[in-house]
Amino acid sequence: MKTYECDVVVVGAGPGGSMAAKFCAEGGLDTILIEKKAEVGAPLRCAEGVSKKWLEEVGIALDPLWIRADMIGAVIKSPDGTQFKLDESKAGTEVGYVLERHLFDKALARDAVAAGSKLMMRTSCTGVIREGGRVVGIKVKSMGEEAEIRAKAIVAADGYESQVGRWAGIDTNVKLNDLNSCIQYRMVNCDADMEYCEFIIGRSIAPGGYLWIFPKGNGVANVGIGVMGPLCKGGEPKEYLDRFLAIDPRFKDSQAVEVAAGFVSTCPGLDCAVDDNIILVGDAARIIDPLTGGGICHACRTGMYAGKVLVEAAAKGDFSKASLMPYEKMWRDRMEDKLYRNWMAKERLAELDDETINELVRLISTSDIEEVNVYNLLKTVKEKFPKVVEGFEHLI
Repeated sequence: MKTYECDVVVVGAGPGGSMAAKFCAEGGLDTILIEKKAEVGAPLRCAEGVSKKWLEEVGIALDPLWIRADMIGAVIKSPDGTQFKLDESKAGTEVGYVLERHLFDKALARDAVAAGSKLMMRTSCTGVIREGGRVVGIKVKSMGEEAEIRAKAIVAADGYESQVGRWAGIDTNVKLNDLNSCIQYRMVNCDADMEYCEFIIGRSIAPGGYLWIFPKGNGVANVGIGVMGPLCKGGEPKEYLDRFLAIDPRFKDSQAVEVAAGFVSTCPGLDCAVDDNIILVGDAARIIDPLTGGGICHACRTGMYAGKVLVEAAAKGDFSKASLMPYEKMWRDRMEDKLYRNWMAKERLAELDDETINELVRLISTSDIEEVNVYNLLKTVKEKFPKVVEGFEHLI
């Protein structure tokens, strides 16, 4: 059996994994990045929408190659058709780009390789290697052959289904209420507005979640839905999505050319995403926006933090849990309050009936909000519907 030796092995070449590998390699660490699929970024598992401001924060240079559409604004719509339309001048960070996600992921993997990482494709992790009670590497199947990768530290960036963290002894279980089932079609020949992202909320539309339309130009749009499993009384997510498409005239001559489906965790992160010799990033650490299900920016941030912490740990020669705890402080200082606030908002909104949702959208559509973001929307809602924010008022 072939054995590889390195400082850090990163499992998963999505945004979180590639960012972690890049920062590890830039810091002088011998880094191996593995990807189980035959192509980085495919098949698609994402609605492809991102906000703009965080890209500079993590050092990602804009590239027209992977930006499919630059949104002018967004529309929030309730079940009765009431809508709140806002342009970028008011939307702030809530409006951004629609990506070609497979090209975006490839660009980040390219950056990791350029920094010095070794990328191994068609290489899946099949278990962890333990010695003396500590994880010292992983077992893999690479191009059909079994091998071992021995490392001083592991970065688990293997997404929602993350097994590496569980194998290493970290509890990654998710409650049913913190799990959304999603399905998305890439629709062609549709008549949706190509300059605005659209979010449609309401229990009859998408119980415990929302339905989205993310335009990609030239009559193409990602149209998808995420629903909270326990609230689905009208069928599977696909049935909700198909009903919407059947009655919306913008899609009467449209067809799906691509289907993506999967699960998204909607909890505010794990209790702890590190242990001796291991760090979990992005979806593997459940660090994802519980309200929107957006996770690309969180994956990139946590990947960057993991890389920086591992470089510091290597300088000390200490990859223990205590040495890796600065990672916990980094991501919590930057994101925890917002994630918890949005998780509470998600829980409350899931309890509301359609008429209350209609009232909420009417309220915000007539309110004078200088910059529209989740925080300011909740401030407005708090005045008329205090029960919606009960229990997390201190975060608003």
